[in-house]
Amino acid sequence: MTNYRKQSFMQSVITIMLSQIVIKILGLAYKLYLTNKEGFGDAGNAIYTAGFQVYALIITMCCIGIPNAISKMISEKLSIGDYRGAKKIFKVAFAMLSISGFLGAAFLFLFANTIANKLLELPEAELSLIILAPSIFFEAMIAVFKGYFNGHQNMRPMAKSQTVEQCMKTILTVVIVELIYFTFSKNAITENMASGANLATTIATFISFLLLLKIYIKESKEDRIFYKNHKQKYFKSTRIKDIIKNILIIAMPMTLSAMLGSLNRNVDSLTVVRELKTFLTDTEAQIQYGMLSGKIETMVTFPLSFNIAFATTLIPAISAAKAAGNIETIKKRVSFSLLINILIGIPCCVGMILFAEPVLKLLFPNASNGALILRISSVSIIFLTIGQTINGTLQGLGKSFVPAISLGIGVITKIIINLIFVKINPENFILGGIAGAAFGTVMCHIVSTMISFIQLRKNVKIKLTLDRYVIKPIFATIVMILSAILTYKTFVGINFSLCMILTILVAITTYLISLFIIRVFTEEEILMLPFGEKIIKYLKY
Repeated sequence: MTNYRKQSFMQSVITIMLSQIVIKILGLAYKLYLTNKEGFGDAGNAIYTAGFQVYALIITMCCIGIPNAISKMISEKLSIGDYRGAKKIFKVAFAMLSISGFLGAAFLFLFANTIANKLLELPEAELSLIILAPSIFFEAMIAVFKGYFNGHQNMRPMAKSQTVEQCMKTILTVVIVELIYFTFSKNAITENMASGANLATTIATFISFLLLLKIYIKESKEDRIFYKNHKQKYFKSTRIKDIIKNILIIAMPMTLSAMLGSLNRNVDSLTVVRELKTFLTDTEAQIQYGMLSGKIETMVTFPLSFNIAFATTLIPAISAAKAAGNIETIKKRVSFSLLINILIGIPCCVGMILFAEPVLKLLFPNASNGALILRISSVSIIFLTIGQTINGTLQGLGKSFVPAISLGIGVITKIIINLIFVKINPENFILGGIAGAAFGTVMCHIVSTMISFIQLRKNVKIKLTLDRYVIKPIFATIVMILSAILTYKTFVGINFSLCMILTILVAITTYLISLFIIRVFTEEEILMLPFGEKIIKYLKY
């Protein structure tokens, strides 16, 4: 695939953003279904999530970091016109990850019993781990395609495959869980339904891999025609061992950073249940962990669907701009991305803190407890969104070890807080129990984001004004919250569900209108948005 399919920065961002919104909505849908399903609930979430987190950690060890490395290397090759060199990088990476993916799948399959019983202390998760094992191989293959397409700054194939994968996962989860519910004995219904939900993940991953393979084969044929019709420059072929070496050098810090991110989530699966057992029964501890890892994490990470597009797009875009020596492009894209992070993070954070209880009641009517935990966890949203973009920028600039080091310090902070706070009974201290784990996650992201931000300012001299990046977003958020509270109090006595949906719609609409009225965006930035010219004309910029 050559540069004739390349998307602009904002086209790439919007493509991924739309895909991520659909993915997150579908993900939320099946999480709502599972949590509210009789026999599943928070206990089922504990089994499902514990197995999935271990699976995610092994995927991280096998292949996460390599897609960004491939993306970076390919974008640099394409910036100088070396299309054949880019293709060779893909082939070498494909061979590498097919091996690491197979080894990761074999490891999880063979050691599922030990992991479930010894590490997680959750024997019910063993079957989930076995079922998830094959998808590690397919995820490794998907990772290569992701790096290849992203390196060409064409986000459509990955957006399409991820959307299809999530659609299939949602549909299959409902179908498989319902079949299990009506087929298996009620004694082991929760364990079997959790395993069935993870089976949906494996099947959906396989379908996503087949779709990407089909797209790649189709576009490779078109590229051969392109090569024949356009004379290519000659470049000295890079040796295979040098490609492998470069992939590993670039990927190692990215993989380490991703591993630490996955480890951060596994800190809870490895410590929370253990520590809660000091004052709760095994079943109660499992339910508490399921609440934290299931619905609370789903709610907190939902806003990232809007932000991940910038983090993903920035790596190849900044790598290409750096290779071309275009520093101004880097500054503009980083500044704009950080502005969007703040505009997403602040209202989501404040909104969830103020409306935690009614939001949980709306989404999880059969398991709506956990408002305090959601309020604490919501503080991390602003730091998660900003941190994603900062780390993507640093990786694009070749400073890949910085995110790894900063996140490593953050994870250490979380481990210490978990070990101290989780074992305390919340009746004696407000941040005891799972509230302590939520607080640990918040502090992890605050620490890691601040360290990364300091390093970003040293490498990119971006100008972040107090008025544009702090005062105006806070003002728009205040307007949003006031309109939301007024709407909620007006309609809550009529119909709760309708009232909450109306409150959310009014809040979003009011916030967006406020942003344009107080002129947060420049004319150039608005023109990059969909219908940008119409917005400028209507608001008379």
